[in-house]
Amino acid sequence: MDISREALLDALRAVRDPEMRRDVVALGMIRALSAEGGRVALTLNLTTPKTPLKEALEREVRAALGALPGVTHVDLSFDAEVSASQQRELPGIKNIVAIGSGKGGVGKSTVAANLAASLALEGAAVGLLDADIYGPSQAKMFAVEGKRLMADDEKRIIPLRNYGVKLISIANLVEDGQALTWRGPILHGTLTQLLKQTVWGELDYLLVDLPPGTGDVQLSLSQLVPVTGALLVTTPQDVALMDVRRAYTMFRKTHVPVLGVIENMAYYALPDGTRDYIFGEGGARRFAEAEGLEVLGEIPINRAVREAGDGGAPLVVAAPESPDAQALRRAARILAGQVRLQNMMVLPVL
Repeated sequence: MDISREALLDALRAVRDPEMRRDVVALGMIRALSAEGGRVALTLNLTTPKTPLKEALEREVRAALGALPGVTHVDLSFDAEVSASQQRELPGIKNIVAIGSGKGGVGKSTVAANLAASLALEGAAVGLLDADIYGPSQAKMFAVEGKRLMADDEKRIIPLRNYGVKLISIANLVEDGQALTWRGPILHGTLTQLLKQTVWGELDYLLVDLPPGTGDVQLSLSQLVPVTGALLVTTPQDVALMDVRRAYTMFRKTHVPVLGVIENMAYYALPDGTRDYIFGEGGARRFAEAEGLEVLGEIPINRAVREAGDGGAPLVVAAPESPDAQALRRAARILAGQVRLQNMMVLPVL
């Protein structure tokens, strides 16, 4: 007797991704599901190609299906195809993710650098556009400071590359230390060039590190390309949350879905194992709960994060086994899952 597809899906709904806290059916991870006699075959589409959760998910899937009456064998295979936004303006780029904060000084660029490097370490094709025109810092954190951007025969910009990430920063177009006093039209034109006249190639994710605030660059980005979603970075204190609320409102007004919140500098881990909540406790979580958003991670404050960035390497590259790096890697995997969920929610363009 063949087992119904619905019975198989019901069994698989008991298998949850521990980081996303949702079942594998709701996450769109089930592909090519079939049953013939007592033999069940399926493909599990992982959120990221190199996720450390693969073995645990395999055990749970086999156990859930094996518990069904009549199932004698489970053929389980894996893939990790990154879903693509239905509306794609830039050829070859599946998803554009804006990273904003509303307020400066919360570590947005550091988080953006580590998320980009993390996604690359997870096996994705990643680009990072440093759109923080007045305070570009990605070139420093990716050890390409002082290198000039080159153009191909068609006068398209060739990105720099390090740690598996393709990088474009205004810092590599102007003299070191030069102050930029550009206004709206120039900012719009510059962002257009960096987005549309760059040889990005095939990318799963293009992360855009936005400047603080809710100004011209943010508005231009939403006008120039369909943005898959935005990620908000904040610290726990009320002063930062006031501004992240403004950034959230701006994204809502420009019809950019907000994928979640990362709380940076969430606490300081003391030698005795306790935590000092220097900037307050749980501010991002309270904000997220009020707005119906996901908290992708709570990243501790740690000297190693600063030292890695100043040394020209994101922490996930410089000290990959550290607790802070693992928290950032986990946040990147959850971000990838949130992108997938967002793409599942968007209706196809006819």
